Amino acid sequence: MRDVASAPAAFPPPAGGLADTVFERAEENPGLPLLARHAKGAPGGWETVTAGRLRDEVLGLAKGLVAAGISPGHRVALMARNRYEWTVLAHALWTVGAEVVPIHPTSSRDQVEWILRDAGCVAVAVEDELGVMTVGTVCAVLPRLRHVWQLDAGALAELTERGVDIPLTTVESLRRIVLPDSTAAVTYTSGATGRPMGCALSHRGLAYPCDVLLAGWGHTAAQPGEQPSVLAFLPFSHVYGIMIQTMCLRGGILMAHEPEMTEEALASALSTFRPTYLYGVPSVFEKLYKTFLRAAQQAGRGALFERAAQTARDFAEAEERARLGIGTGPGLDLRLQHALYERTVYRKLRSALGGRARRGTSGGSSLSRELSLFFEGIGLYIHDGYGLTETSGGITMQPLGREKSGTVGVPLPGTDVRVAEDGEILVHGPSVFQGYIGDEARTRSVLRGGWLSTGDIGRLDREGYLTITGRKKDLIVTSSGKSVAPAPLEQRLRMHPLIHQAVVVGEDRPCMGALITLDPEFLSHWRAALALQGDFEGRESREESALREELARAIASANSTVSRAESIRVYRVVQEPFAPDNGLLTPSLKLRRDVIARHYAAEIDAMYKARSRAARGGRTPEPADWDEPDDVFR
Repeated sequence: MRDVASAPAAFPPPAGGLADTVFERAEENPGLPLLARHAKGAPGGWETVTAGRLRDEVLGLAKGLVAAGISPGHRVALMARNRYEWTVLAHALWTVGAEVVPIHPTSSRDQVEWILRDAGCVAVAVEDELGVMTVGTVCAVLPRLRHVWQLDAGALAELTERGVDIPLTTVESLRRIVLPDSTAAVTYTSGATGRPMGCALSHRGLAYPCDVLLAGWGHTAAQPGEQPSVLAFLPFSHVYGIMIQTMCLRGGILMAHEPEMTEEALASALSTFRPTYLYGVPSVFEKLYKTFLRAAQQAGRGALFERAAQTARDFAEAEERARLGIGTGPGLDLRLQHALYERTVYRKLRSALGGRARRGTSGGSSLSRELSLFFEGIGLYIHDGYGLTETSGGITMQPLGREKSGTVGVPLPGTDVRVAEDGEILVHGPSVFQGYIGDEARTRSVLRGGWLSTGDIGRLDREGYLTITGRKKDLIVTSSGKSVAPAPLEQRLRMHPLIHQAVVVGEDRPCMGALITLDPEFLSHWRAALALQGDFEGRESREESALREELARAIASANSTVSRAESIRVYRVVQEPFAPDNGLLTPSLKLRRDVIARHYAAEIDAMYKARSRAARGGRTPEPADWDEPDDVFR
C-alpha cells in the first residue's frame, strides 16, 4: 500500500437496533421535540412531534405490522419522499426486526421491479396513486409481494388500528431480539455505471458513524444552550439521507421533513424552519452561491458581492493557514475589509439561510475548495465529507480546529483508510457493509480481509487528510494514452454562474471535450443585463458572441487547474438538462456517464469532427491543432 491513515482510538460499539433510539429518547425526555413537518396554522408553518408521541406512534404501527404478518427478516420497501411517515414506518419496521428497502419515488417501472424482486420484498409503502400504479404494473412478476400501502390514503392509520389487539409484550420481545449485526436496510447503489446493487447495512454499521460524529462534533451543530436542528431534504432513499435521519434521532436533533427539492421550497423552508446546521450535496451549495450572486447583480451590487466573496475566500484561507500552523492569520487590512463586509454582506447571506446556521456538511461528491473557503469566509463553515453506500455513510471528518478545505478530513475513530498503488481508496471499519445481497462473487471482489475497495481514487497527505480525485471507472483515456479524471474539471466548470452542469468526455479521442448545460435562471438574468448595453439591432449575434466569450473564460479557468494534455479543447452546449427524470442522473444526482455518452453520441462525434476538419485542413491532425478551445452550439 502507498499511503495509510490510521484512525484515532475506536468508539464504543452501539448496542441493540436503531429502533431502540426512539424508545430510549422517550424514556429520557418524552417532551423533547424530535421531528417537524409542514402544517397549516402551526407556528412558522411547522408542527413538531415530541419523543413521547413518536414512540407511541412507532409502537402502535409496529403492532399493526405484526398483525399484517411482517416478521423479523422480512424486507419492506419504502418508496416515498422525505416525509414524516417515512421516519415513523422505518422505525416501526426496525422495532419488529424487519429490513427497510428504500426506493426513490421517481424510479422507473423497471427500476422498481428490479429492486422489489432482487430484495424479495413482501410489502411496499408508496406515497400516492402514481406509486400504486407503478407497483401494480409489476406485481404479476413479484410472487412474494403481499402488501401495497398508500401513505396518502391513510395506510398507516389503518395498520395501527389493525394492531390494537396485539399485546405490547409481543412487540417488545421482537425489538429486544434485534442485534447490532442484524441487517437494518438494503440500500441500493446509485446505478451510475450499471444495475443498482443492494447493499446490506447492519444496525451497527448505520449507528456507529453517527454516534462517533455526535460524540466528537455534535456540540458544533448549534450554539450553546440551543437545540440543534436540521432540514432534511435529500432523499431518504440514499444512504446520506438515512444517515442524517439516524444522527438526528440518536443525537436529539430536531429534524424537519422537506419533501420538495425545488429552489423555492428550500428557500421557504430555510427561512421558516431556520436550521442550526446545514447539509447537502455540492450542487446545492453551488446553487446557493449562484443565487447570492444573481440577487446581488439584479440589485446592482454585483461588483460589491464579488469583492466581498473574494475577501471571504482570502480571509478563510488566511485563517486556515493559521490553524494549520503554516501562517499568522489575516492581516489588519484583511480583517478590516472582512469586518466591513460582515456588516454589509455576509450577515444578509446567512440570514437568507435562516440566520442560525454556522456549520454544515457537503457529501455525495467533492465540494470545491474555492466554494468551501467562500462559505467559511461568510461565517458558515461547510466541510466536505466522504462516504458511500457500502460504508453506511460517512467515514471521514474534519478535525475540529484543524480543518483543511479541499480535503474530506481524516478517518473517523475506528475507521482506517489506505490508498493502494493505483490510487484506489480502501476502507476498513465497523460501518463497512455486510455485502451485496444475492451476489457473493461481487462481494468477494470488493471485500478482501475486511478491507473495502471503494472504486474511488484519491491521496493522503502527510497529516492524514484524504483528498478525493475521482472514480476509477470514470477515468478517461485519450487516444494518446493520457488518463484524465473528469471530476475536477467538471467541478471547476460548474463554478461559473452560467454553467449548470458539465460532463467531460474524451475516451479514445485526441483531446478532452465537454457537454455543458446552462443555468436557465442565471442565463435569463444575464441576457436581461446584456440587453441594457445596447439596442435590439444585432442582439442575437451579440448574445451568442458574448456567451461564447463567457464560456471560453470558464473553460480557460478549468484548464488552468490541469496540465495541457488534460485540458478541454472542444465543447458543446446542449439544451436538455441532465436529470433523474430523463435517466441522465441517478436519484442521488450523480452523472450516468455511460448513458450520457450514448444519448449524446452523435453530438460528441460532431463536435470532434467539426474541430478536426477546421484544424487539419485536409492533413493529419497534430496535438497543436487542438490548442485553442472550440465549441459547437445547438
